[in-house]
Amino acid sequence: MFARLVKESFVRNPRRKILTAAALALGIAVATATLSVALEVGDRMAHEFRSLGANLLVTPQADTLPLQIGGVDYRPVNEGAYLNVSDLGKLKMIFWRHNILGFAPFLDVPATIEGRNQIHTTLIGTWFEHNVPVPDGSAFQTGVRSTHPWWKVQGRWFDDDAKECVIGATLAANYPGGIAPGQSIEIAGRAEAGGAPAHPITLAVTGIVATGGAEDNAVLAPLALAQQLAGHSGQFRELFVSALTKPADAFARRDPKTMNETEYDRWYCSPYVSSITLQITQALPGTEVRTIRRVADTEGRVLSRISTLLWIVTLAALAAAILAVAATSAATVLERRVEIGIMKAIGASNSLVSGIFLAEQLMLALIGGAIGYVCGVVLARALGESVFGSPAPVNVLLLPIVLGIAAIVAVIGSLVPLRRAARLDPAPILKGE
Repeated sequence: MFARLVKESFVRNPRRKILTAAALALGIAVATATLSVALEVGDRMAHEFRSLGANLLVTPQADTLPLQIGGVDYRPVNEGAYLNVSDLGKLKMIFWRHNILGFAPFLDVPATIEGRNQIHTTLIGTWFEHNVPVPDGSAFQTGVRSTHPWWKVQGRWFDDDAKECVIGATLAANYPGGIAPGQSIEIAGRAEAGGAPAHPITLAVTGIVATGGAEDNAVLAPLALAQQLAGHSGQFRELFVSALTKPADAFARRDPKTMNETEYDRWYCSPYVSSITLQITQALPGTEVRTIRRVADTEGRVLSRISTLLWIVTLAALAAAILAVAATSAATVLERRVEIGIMKAIGASNSLVSGIFLAEQLMLALIGGAIGYVCGVVLARALGESVFGSPAPVNVLLLPIVLGIAAIVAVIGSLVPLRRAARLDPAPILKGE
């Protein structure tokens, strides 16, 4: 008799069971999709943010402040400290070397465009695509293509090994008669007071660059040419670094000097801006590394808000699933009052009665959780395709997690109905009261 009642409790009213499983599946599908995206959003958004350009600026510790007016550097060429190009390969030897996505050295030289009308400007020496030898014997290709991807060029960039240049859009437009790709200019470093005039260099103009910054009033050329004009072979003044970093949290903001050995190892082995900054200064002694705040702050705020939004959506979906399970469980208990009364009358304890109904809910949770996981994977791939341009990978490790979440949702949603079932008195029920 008791066994028959238990069996009937599992097979009776399949429509309500389907509704319960569907509610669980819907909640778990949304949770799976948001969790899949949340686990990937940090790395994916960090890669997307690299389109904002470099986020670290490396300068010599002893360098002087630049003097720029209208985008023209009036600081004497021989003033300030310099860094060596030969040391840059060491950046690809630090612990987080794979997070160094690119770097570009810069050397600004006060210069004059020769001709009928001499124009004072700045020659900015840098790399577009340059192979940097790494101490382990490999080579790393880097330059402004990876650190300043938003710079737009009409024409093409210069070749790092040629006597070519690109002209800032404002300078090209204001130059008498204009400057267009295909023309040539003669440019010379401005002689200092009492010094001999610098010998001009003829450069072929390959493009017009628009950056929205001081570069629009300057001439950009290969770093080697700027070093030649400045008389500082193999040296530069500034280094822009594009590094893949983790948004700073409370732990990252702590002073490493106050950490114990375990905490320091954890901080050092995390791709925080601060830890990567320390590793850069260790690789390039005598340098100062500053965070470009407009980029780093934007990354942190956006990632934090997206993560918060995803967690809110996940919790809302699970809360809705709990309410749906509670409603169907309450209806099931009311419908089976007679069965509960009979089971209690023939000796079933409150825990046994609750266990029977709980086992039914857990069975539905596993079915609904499995269906929800499959639907959530499909939804996550669609979200990844629409937001990031590539589908989110299938994370099999999420399956046991979402099944556990489904079980927890089923248990929480069934607590109140099961408590009511345990308190039912069989006598009035069997009397039809």
